[in-house]
Amino acid sequence: MRIDELLAAGPTRSFEFFPPKSDEESATLAASLEDIKPLAPSFVSVTYRGGRESRQRTYDLVTQIERDGYVSAMAHVICVGHTRAEMRDLLKNYSDAGVQNIMALGGDIPNDPSAAHSEFEHAIDLIDVAREIGDFSVGVAAHPDGHPRSPDRASDRRFLAEKLARADFAVTQFFFEASDWTRLIAELGELGVTKPVLPGIMPVTTITGIDRMKVMGAAVPPALVERLTAADRRGGPGEVRAEGIRAAISLCRELLEERAPGLHFYTLNRSTATSEIYHALFE
Repeated sequence: MRIDELLAAGPTRSFEFFPPKSDEESATLAASLEDIKPLAPSFVSVTYRGGRESRQRTYDLVTQIERDGYVSAMAHVICVGHTRAEMRDLLKNYSDAGVQNIMALGGDIPNDPSAAHSEFEHAIDLIDVAREIGDFSVGVAAHPDGHPRSPDRASDRRFLAEKLARADFAVTQFFFEASDWTRLIAELGELGVTKPVLPGIMPVTTITGIDRMKVMGAAVPPALVERLTAADRRGGPGEVRAEGIRAAISLCRELLEERAPGLHFYTLNRSTATSEIYHALFE
């Protein structure tokens, strides 16, 4: 199904994966996809880091999930560094394969000089091409603290509002306090935006993950850092993991109380922590 139709029907529960690069990663992903089946996800999304090889891996995984038939898949598509002809061909391939959902992303200019020429600057340009090629439900990315390249939060919200005027929904970068999402929604509302914005959830389950989250795009707030370090002193890695999952469960409950249109879980291709959060919320 189209994700915009799923969102119109009620709150969604979705999971994000990345294409495997090795036999070991393939086995881990296959197990995780099997594990989430009983959770009846509304859809899953598949990331794409850029480059021809990654693009093909994303396409292969998305079309495989669609062929399996138990859940709809959303393909991430990065446009910067590509020509319009390349994007038209890729989107036509998705459309011909029956894929109805894409996440339109800008991305960074590739390091490969041969791929540095780009006919795209921003994700909004990709939305227009997608609308020309197929009847896609189109999602875009949202950053509660603002995109790293935005000069300030006000301009970030204007850019996001412009994207959402053409797209169907947004999915946020992960964050750790419900107020980050409610502030984003309020600021978009002031700009007349009413499209659904799905909050992205990623639990912090290790002490090393605290620094890694910042590198990945969202710093862990001091209060949560203190909870996790106290858990480490109290009981080591196992208690850190348990505390991180408890924090994620509390965040999700707050978001649902604030009438979030769904929850989008970043899994890192492992189902265990996500499943624990899910069962705590919905069973």
